[in-house]
Amino acid sequence: MSAEEDRRQEIPGRRRGLFSSRRLILGIVVAVVVYAFAWQITEIDLKKLVTGAPDMVHIVKQLLQPDLLTRDKEYQRAYADFQVPCGTASPQQPAASESEPYLVLSYLCGEPGQPLGVEGFNFRPDTKGILRWIPPVGTRRSLKRIDADSEGHFAVGIAIPDVPASEELQEIEVELKWDVGLPYPSDTTKIVLSKMVQTIMLAMMATTVGVFLAVPLSFLAARNLMSKYRSTMIVYFLIRGVFNIVRSIEPYIWAIIFAVWVGIGPFAGVLALGMHSIAALGKLYSEQVESIDPGPIEAIQATGANALQTIVYAVVPQIVPPYIAFTIYRWDINVRMSTVIGFVGGGGIGFILIQWVNLLQYKKAGVAVWAIVIVVWTMDVVSSWVREKVV
Repeated sequence: MSAEEDRRQEIPGRRRGLFSSRRLILGIVVAVVVYAFAWQITEIDLKKLVTGAPDMVHIVKQLLQPDLLTRDKEYQRAYADFQVPCGTASPQQPAASESEPYLVLSYLCGEPGQPLGVEGFNFRPDTKGILRWIPPVGTRRSLKRIDADSEGHFAVGIAIPDVPASEELQEIEVELKWDVGLPYPSDTTKIVLSKMVQTIMLAMMATTVGVFLAVPLSFLAARNLMSKYRSTMIVYFLIRGVFNIVRSIEPYIWAIIFAVWVGIGPFAGVLALGMHSIAALGKLYSEQVESIDPGPIEAIQATGANALQTIVYAVVPQIVPPYIAFTIYRWDINVRMSTVIGFVGGGGIGFILIQWVNLLQYKKAGVAVWAIVIVVWTMDVVSSWVREKVV
């Protein structure tokens, strides 16, 4: 081969390489433009990850300290009278005692904003508490944390709060609180356990409803079983269309619909998850039917078997194991999904979880969150074991 021929063969290769490089560069440019546009549209602001971190840390700390256990409490209180501003009333220093707790104030009347010293005696040693201001009318205010020393004594300074002037005496309260006895499950834990059981049963009933309706519909939505006649293909497209429509509507939307229909509670949750399970399982089941080995079907049909006999003897034996696996997996999904539909009135643990979050009771919400994690984790392990044994 001459040098001229070698040169001619190299030119198309160079052109192809140059063309590929241009396409690569063009693809990179397009990707950069698309992602820059997406960054702007989605309003990504990395600065907020830093500025909002303290709020997030506060919430996470409370979630990691769930109100799981509690103990009985004992209290110790002492009171002192005070007047704002000084007037005709004559508040008295509390009487000193050798055994009972009492308070001593630096003065007994004054104006809002003035400093005031409060000293306590005979309190329980090494115990924490709170100092409160109690007006004659209105809400009591917590002003200062108290920490009694080893001798049951403390001394703190506060500012007289901005309270309306009154001839009636204000009251200063110091309350110390401590735990006694052994820990036991809190009321929050008892509520969560009861709602968690309801959530699991809700998911089980929804899965059962889904299975009973999805199994027969799955045969009507399998192309390999319905493609023989035009009329059956119409049924096939109709069932498939219904599956797609129902699956495209999220379970919490169904929960809102059924909560209006039958009222807020677990029944609405069962209907919502059951509706979505019918479509989801129907699609999975039908696709499994479409992927079976056609050999047994042809053999059965060759013997003159009708459609029902073909399904019973050629289709069902091939689909039982995957049907069981899909059903268990769907129950696992429904347990997790039931916590979401509870946010919109579908019952279960999600219903109380969203209430605690809205009330900023994150320690109580932490109990529910950890219960959900444990149950989902357990369900995953159990379902994996069952699928391994059955399938």
